[in-house]
Amino acid sequence: MDWDKLRVFHAVAEAGSFTHAGEALNLSQSAVSRQISALEVFSKLAMTEAMLSESKERPKGPLKVTTTVSFGSAWLTPRIREFVDLYPEIQVSLVVDDSELDLSMREADVAIRMSPPRQPDLVQRHLMTVRYHIYASSEYLKRFGMPQKAEDLDRHRFIIYGQDGRPVRNINWLAEIGARAGIERQPIFMVNNVYAIFRAVDSGLGIAALPDFMAQETANLVRILPEITGPEVEAYFVYPEELRSSKRIAVFRDFLLRKVTEGKNS
Repeated sequence: MDWDKLRVFHAVAEAGSFTHAGEALNLSQSAVSRQISALEVFSKLAMTEAMLSESKERPKGPLKVTTTVSFGSAWLTPRIREFVDLYPEIQVSLVVDDSELDLSMREADVAIRMSPPRQPDLVQRHLMTVRYHIYASSEYLKRFGMPQKAEDLDRHRFIIYGQDGRPVRNINWLAEIGARAGIERQPIFMVNNVYAIFRAVDSGLGIAALPDFMAQETANLVRILPEITGPEVEAYFVYPEELRSSKRIAVFRDFLLRKVTEGKNS
């Protein structure tokens, strides 16, 4: 047995992530990943132990979920209580991160991603179509008025995503649509997180393009110029092929699909 690899494995287990383990061991994330991948038998044993822990009648055991900050904070978290009430023997942990955790290395059991997975060993199930519209708070509209056409946006305050590595292609489409020649719309605020944009809009700071699932979580936001629709994003429920028979994952998947359907019918 390679005790150096075991030391790395123990550090990852203690730290909870490759990144934090690397910091503790003074190793790069890729070096930690290589060491752990050499101990694949441990991940197989961990998976087998978790599968055996599930009762024949009731799913039980840990379930680590990862998704984007915006989806996890605004849509998923408010619905977790109902799932926990239904399945109290499943211990749910949620990691919100706009970068993708490596499911094949068991950084999480399942993921909700805003694009199809690229790895061939992952099972995917389409969850929902995320649609973007333009929103402002009631307070903002009382102060600055309701735009009646796209050209009116030239006179309004914009909040946009302000950094490269954006989660959605052409996420700042609002800054360009209907803009008249020679007029460059200057944002009043830029932030590199969609959930932060949502909070800024909700505070009355300005208008922004937001996914409908976020805006629907508060009564304070008003959809403006409803005929204008932004880019659509497909969300997928993703998990490793080796966990296909897990009851915990199956009931969580079915729960999410039911909540999406309820949202469409409400």
